[in-house]
Amino acid sequence: MKLILSTHNVTLTKAIEDHILAKIDKLEHFDRWTIDARVTIEHDDTRDPAQAFGCSMRVGVRGPDLFAEDHEADLYAAIDAVAKKIEQQIRKRHNKTKAKKHTDAARSKERRRST
Repeated sequence: MKLILSTHNVTLTKAIEDHILAKIDKLEHFDRWTIDARVTIEHDDTRDPAQAFGCSMRVGVRGPDLFAEDHEADLYAAIDAVAKKIEQQIRKRHNKTKAKKHTDAARSKERRRST
């Protein structure tokens, strides 16, 4: 998977990069068809100190891309929250496809019984 990491008013340290890579690897475990991920981290002094750090993530998958954004007082908390939101979106998409397969199978089984 291709990772594009950009920062705005934040110096990218090895620890931050490793934390983001760990979260991306976990997301890749949930959806192996992930094409790329764009992560943007920013620090905004004009915001409320409780929401000074922001993180946004766009994950490219087949179909519509997944996007999440969060602002927290701590950069690592913002990264964790965004990763959790993307994980929930991946799970929702996966459950929808599974449910569709089950309903299609149930309908075809019902048609076979009725004839």
